[in-house]
Amino acid sequence: MSRKDTERQKYRLKNLFYPRVLLYLLCSHSKYINRIMSQDNTIDYFLKTCWQTVANKYNIIASQFGFTQATGYILINIHKEGTSVSQIANATGVKTTSLSRVLNNLETLGFIYREVNASDKRSVKVYLTPLGVEKRKLAKDVVRSFNEFLESQIPEEERMQLIQLLQKINTLTASYQLQQAVRGEKKGEGVRDVGIRK
Repeated sequence: MSRKDTERQKYRLKNLFYPRVLLYLLCSHSKYINRIMSQDNTIDYFLKTCWQTVANKYNIIASQFGFTQATGYILINIHKEGTSVSQIANATGVKTTSLSRVLNNLETLGFIYREVNASDKRSVKVYLTPLGVEKRKLAKDVVRSFNEFLESQIPEEERMQLIQLLQKINTLTASYQLQQAVRGEKKGEGVRDVGIRK
């Protein structure tokens, strides 16, 4: 066998061997990656399911008093001296269109009333009625009671770690930018990173 034939044989073996190794690695690692990144073990999954459980519990309790968790949360954020609609939206994270619908409902139920802000005619302030004050107190009592229950079940050190982790996740989430490799259409441009912001 000539040296050239030996080189060809090595080349053939190499070309047969490496793709098989690569295929094996991809298959075995894809199972590992899928196991790691399955829906039920991502951070956002646990955040979502935990909050959904809390919100459902609040809704069950709030329904006994004639309102919902979202209504109670909005009532808690309306202060004695009145609160502007934009302040309520910022404090609750509710979009203005949804907030408008909830406020209309609260007004119909007799929990709130609205007045044009004397200092700024473009702004509307929301005030609690006596019934709204009563419902607000109930909502605060439910939140306080639930948090006291959690505090009694979770040691202080774990609570502090949880709060720090949630604050870190919040900060990281706010700063996250999706990096996406985009191949340039012009010849020779290559690959570039594009930051996508939401």
